[in-house]
Amino acid sequence: MSNGNSITVQILDKEYSIICPQEERTNLVSAARYLDGKMREIRSSGKVIGADRIAVMAALNITHDLLHKQELPEANQASGSTREQVRDLLDRVDLVLATDEPKAQG
Repeated sequence: MSNGNSITVQILDKEYSIICPQEERTNLVSAARYLDGKMREIRSSGKVIGADRIAVMAALNITHDLLHKQELPEANQASGSTREQVRDLLDRVDLVLATDEPKAQG
C-alpha cells in the first residue's frame, strides 16, 4: 500500500499497513507499540502459544484494564453520591428529632 494515508506498524514481528488520517498517526503508532508490548509480554510468559491466541489474550487484558479504569470514576461518584444521601438522611433525622423534642417533654 503506497497510499498517502497509509502507515506501517509492526506488531509481534509482523508488519501491518493501515490507512489512517494524518492527525491520528501518532495515536495509531502509540496503540500499536502498546499492543506489541502486551503481546510480547504474553508470549514471553510461555503460557499462550500462537499469534492468534496471544492477540486475543492481549485484547482481553487491555479491555479488562480499560473497563476497570472506567469503573473507578463511577465508583468515586457513587461514593460521593452516597455521602450526600447519608448527609441528607442525617439532616432529616436531626430535623425530626428537633421537632419531636418539645412533644416528648410536654
